[in-house]
Amino acid sequence: MSAVSELAIDVGTSAACQVLWMPRASYYWQRRKASAPAVAASLRPSPPRALDRAERETVLARLHEERFQDRSPAAVYATLLDEGEYLCSISSMHRLLKQHGETSERRDQLTHPSYKKPELLATAPNQLWSWDISKLLGPAKWTYFYLYVILDVFSRYVTGWMVAYRESAELAKRLIEESCNKQRIPPGQLTLHADRGTSMSSKPVAFLLADLGVTKTHSRPHVSNDNPYSESQFRTLKYRPGFPDRFGCIQDSRAFCQGFFRWYNGEHRHSGLGLLTPAMVHYGQAQNILRKRQEVLDVAYQLHPERFVRSAPKPPVLPSEVWINKPVATPEPLAMREGR
Repeated sequence: MSAVSELAIDVGTSAACQVLWMPRASYYWQRRKASAPAVAASLRPSPPRALDRAERETVLARLHEERFQDRSPAAVYATLLDEGEYLCSISSMHRLLKQHGETSERRDQLTHPSYKKPELLATAPNQLWSWDISKLLGPAKWTYFYLYVILDVFSRYVTGWMVAYRESAELAKRLIEESCNKQRIPPGQLTLHADRGTSMSSKPVAFLLADLGVTKTHSRPHVSNDNPYSESQFRTLKYRPGFPDRFGCIQDSRAFCQGFFRWYNGEHRHSGLGLLTPAMVHYGQAQNILRKRQEVLDVAYQLHPERFVRSAPKPPVLPSEVWINKPVATPEPLAMREGR
């Protein structure tokens, strides 16, 4: 509101609100709201039971003592009562702190760092991989097998997978290294994205990626949308016909996954890939296949153009770029658009 007020001095309230994208009604309402407390405070008399100035200073001095600096007003109130001293109520302590701008958290607490939202782009295979670990139910209650999967985000091609008895940083390191060698990833080309699980953020994996020249990124804590492609692939796995409620042994789980990933890479017509398979996109066959599809559709259109009401048919397109958290374009101010 202060920016609108300053600009309104030179160009007027209406023009200032238009440039800064603020409705005039909101500006007037905020200005009236800001002035109301000062007017109310000047008109309201001090009640007779209120603390006088000396008492307020005594309470503040107590609250500022070193032993109370990280204690809540309720804790200070209780401590003083235990020591045989009463100064004021807990709510009065809160009011005094609020008047002096000291209403933030007083207790000494752990502060967590702010995590930046990952914004990752892939325009070709082997630029951006995503990996994760999912639990597969074992033969008895509380028994699991752990499925490690590395997925190319652009092509959705599974470049590496493994089923193990446990979640281990060393196993993850071995799988990543084998996948990079198999795909012949040169240093500086690949970004590997994962969540913040213990294996994903472990030192062995971090040292390996540094040695391979692979950039590592992580999702924000408790934000599954930051790793959507791995989550989607696991859902496809677990909703596949024949996926059992439990696996009888680790050999059963490996046999099922072997058949699944063979189908997923080589036969699954992915809706996000223009109905191409991940292998077609990953190994550079997409454009030839799309061209042949277009030739078939052209022949069909020449034979029966009346069956295509709106236009000549075209095959589903392959996206030219794939994002994890694509940046949102900010709208231009109205004045800039009108000035073009």
